[in-house]
Amino acid sequence: MSLALPSQAQGPVQDGPVQDETDATATGPRRRCVVTGEERPRAELVRFVVSPDGAIVPDIDGRLPGRGLWTLARRDVVAAATGSKFARAAKRAVKAEPGLADQVEKLLLRRCVEGLGLARRAGQAVGGFERVREWLRQGKCGALVLASDASSEGRRKLGTSLPVSGALRSDELGAAFGGDAVSYVGLASGALAGRIMADLARLSGFREPARPQAELDS
Repeated sequence: MSLALPSQAQGPVQDGPVQDETDATATGPRRRCVVTGEERPRAELVRFVVSPDGAIVPDIDGRLPGRGLWTLARRDVVAAATGSKFARAAKRAVKAEPGLADQVEKLLLRRCVEGLGLARRAGQAVGGFERVREWLRQGKCGALVLASDASSEGRRKLGTSLPVSGALRSDELGAAFGGDAVSYVGLASGALAGRIMADLARLSGFREPARPQAELDS
């Protein structure tokens, strides 16, 4: 089964110098969310820029020119920013599409799938229960990506203290591993795994239940 992925103006994920997961989320550059006012590492936020015609544009890869407007990587926060908060931060009139949070989720999904595909081709990721279990036995795994629809029994058998993400479905994981559904993925320790796990954490914020509106207004 193949999974159609949305196009992305910023281009595919490129291999290059990146921080490991700890550095990316703890000691990297920090930015302030335009909605909540919280200051967080960039790896935990989503960047937006304003186009010449005043449209709010997601910059998932952080490469577009212009002043960045940042929000926490959460669906409800992005939805709350689409009104006056983006305009206030940009200090100008802006236009934000009603489906902006959906667009961000699709772009993050694409980035995660492409990152996993890159890791697979580089020999830094394996898919399938038996291969993952063997990597665990050999101490090769630095993190696990378990499909949200994976069996609870399989999860139990892979019991581990490693970082685990459940942000993707098996068909979405399969898109990075040749098209067939994949429920279990092991990532080798290193910078690429850290980047993928950070991106998966951002994606999770668009797939979790919305927080109470009062939390954003406080």
